[in-house]
Amino acid sequence: MENFIYSINVTMPIFLVMVIGYILKQIGMLNDNFVTVANKFNFKVTLPFMLFKDIAGVDIKAVFDIKYVLFCAIVSTICFWVVWGTAKLLVRDKTIRGAFVQSSFRGSAAVMGLAFIQNIYGSSAMGPLMIVSAVPLYNIFSVIVLTFEANDSTGIDKKAKIRQAGINICKNPIILSILAGLIVGLLGIQFPTLVNKTVSNVAQMATPLALITIGAGFEGRKALAKIAPTMAASTIKLVLQPLVFLPVAAWMGFSGEKMIAILIMLASPTTPSCYIMAKSMNNDEVLTASVIVTTTLMAAFTLTGWIFLLKTLGYIG
Repeated sequence: MENFIYSINVTMPIFLVMVIGYILKQIGMLNDNFVTVANKFNFKVTLPFMLFKDIAGVDIKAVFDIKYVLFCAIVSTICFWVVWGTAKLLVRDKTIRGAFVQSSFRGSAAVMGLAFIQNIYGSSAMGPLMIVSAVPLYNIFSVIVLTFEANDSTGIDKKAKIRQAGINICKNPIILSILAGLIVGLLGIQFPTLVNKTVSNVAQMATPLALITIGAGFEGRKALAKIAPTMAASTIKLVLQPLVFLPVAAWMGFSGEKMIAILIMLASPTTPSCYIMAKSMNNDEVLTASVIVTTTLMAAFTLTGWIFLLKTLGYIG
């Protein structure tokens, strides 16, 4: 029951902020122009600041575990390529394929993951270490699939797509912020309080603004028309990924904080930054928003179930 309350306290406030955004749009306080501008601001400013702050504040050298890092990186890679390969075979509507793949494999490791881990263990170094291992790959893979599956990519040859994907990766603000955070963390650079507070103030806007924007941009009727791919992506994200890889993590000896961080990586709701990237890169933002809303609502129950199972089997304390 305690774990269920933890899950509700993490997921439901996030879901309700999206509801507020949707209501504000319906009563005319927010409009489509706000959604467009806020998405660009989130993608280029607030989310990069948040990731930089989270990673730069961790003593990576002190907590580094190569086995754990490789596991998170390899599993994230496998999930992406398997989902994309399966989507190529089974998702006939090419216009939703990029959004479907990104929504299915990319969890909210940074936005929700740390909050959930801290609810259970308090301060934990394993969450940021998992973010360092998985989130850069999430963004690189998202850029690749969204570039190749973009709705305006018809007629573009493969070499041009590869070149465009490379350019998009190199100039992606989220990837650049993670690299900057890694450099600062590894070098142990300390900024003045004035700089730290400024970065923190901007970073604090990322999650609420992203959620308000998702709610404001959510189109209920269009989302209902895409209920089948929404449920398929949600099932992959919340059930199939942990079902396959949690036993592997247990077999490799991971437990406690590491197991919880792996669970968050595999079974957390689809991250709000998926919507921002899908919208920015001409992919299906309606399906993306629908998956984010659905996985956020369902995660209170699925994550509770996974935690109960792991506790029962003795893998977490």
